[in-house]
Amino acid sequence: MKSSLIFFLCMTASILMAQLENTGVVPSVTTVVIDGDAVTVLHLSPGYASSVRLPEEINSVVVGNPAGFKAEHSESEPRLVFFKPITTQASESNALITTKSGQEVNLHLVSLGKSVAHSRVDFLLEYRPQQSFLIDSDRQSFLIADTQPVSATTSSSHVERPDPLTQELERQRLLSSPKWEGRDVLVALGASLQRDQQMIVGFSVLNSSKGAIELLPPQIELSGTAKERKGNAIKAEPIPISDYRLTVRRLAPGQRADGIVVFSRPAFKESGEKLQLRLSQAQQVDRPILLPVPFTAERKMQ
Repeated sequence: MKSSLIFFLCMTASILMAQLENTGVVPSVTTVVIDGDAVTVLHLSPGYASSVRLPEEINSVVVGNPAGFKAEHSESEPRLVFFKPITTQASESNALITTKSGQEVNLHLVSLGKSVAHSRVDFLLEYRPQQSFLIDSDRQSFLIADTQPVSATTSSSHVERPDPLTQELERQRLLSSPKWEGRDVLVALGASLQRDQQMIVGFSVLNSSKGAIELLPPQIELSGTAKERKGNAIKAEPIPISDYRLTVRRLAPGQRADGIVVFSRPAFKESGEKLQLRLSQAQQVDRPILLPVPFTAERKMQ
């Protein structure tokens, strides 16, 4: 009886592997450390569901392009989210998962489409908390506790340099009168800075509406890259973002948020193309606010 069961399991595994080889799918199981400032790429494919498991219960899931991807979350599996593309065409989007403790997980959803052979598919993406030597018995957190040196006296040769991104965020926050645009939600573009091969762009958002709003992570896109055969709709190509900072994501009426976004600018563009900063609300993802970004930074970081 035992030998028959082993034979059956081996045959089942062989059939599954043969099916995967015929479809050209390369399955992947990945474990990463949770980091609210990082963006993790989740590889998907039509006909397959990808699971994302977090170390604590999930509070909300937002997909930037609901026409291209679907997210499913059940209370019976409070730590799991299932993503799958709902189109056979190649598509991309972002997704934001928030946990009950307030931790944020940013995902870049990528589907190469049905016709691509030997495409990678993340069957399971499992997040693990950062390790910390300090444990709070009242509340478990993924944030590493701040540590101070034992001695208060430090050598001048070991003085830490301030984080340039933190400096730029503070500079944007201290702008008293940005050039606001819009009506219910006002936005303003800040200064642009070049650091090596990357650009840092500041921005501000002011909620002048009567209700609270929730901001999604900022995006950069190169618009005017191509025209569809039917009509004159302009397509936009997303530019990968390496980092971003935002003082607050949920804005009460009259509240202001300041942020910066870091991305690798293309080496060149056509005359009809332009860089744009895309800001979206969680409750109105189909009505983004677009701000033109200068292709050449105003200043260079020393």
